[in-house]
Amino acid sequence: MIKIKSIGSKIIFTAAAFMLTAASVLAQGNGNAGITEAAQMVTSYFDPATKLIYAIGAVVGLIGGVKVYSKFSSGDPDTGKTAASWFGACIFLIVAATILRSFFL
Repeated sequence: MIKIKSIGSKIIFTAAAFMLTAASVLAQGNGNAGITEAAQMVTSYFDPATKLIYAIGAVVGLIGGVKVYSKFSSGDPDTGKTAASWFGACIFLIVAATILRSFFL
């Protein structure tokens, strides 16, 4: 490690470090092309992700329907609460996917 003993040497060392950092930042350009490419990559994932969330919502709905039917068939008094929770989960998945898609695109 380099030992810097005087205040003047510290100031010169700090100034040199800042100049090297500034030179490397200016050499890279403004980065618009990279930001644009990243934004296009992220937005290209929304359609498949939305369809995946819709598919997950359909599977959750089917599982919930089977569970509610089995509780209803067995005479469980808690059937309404179970149906409401499974239905709410399906609605949440569909609404969340739609809102995220409309918010980011």
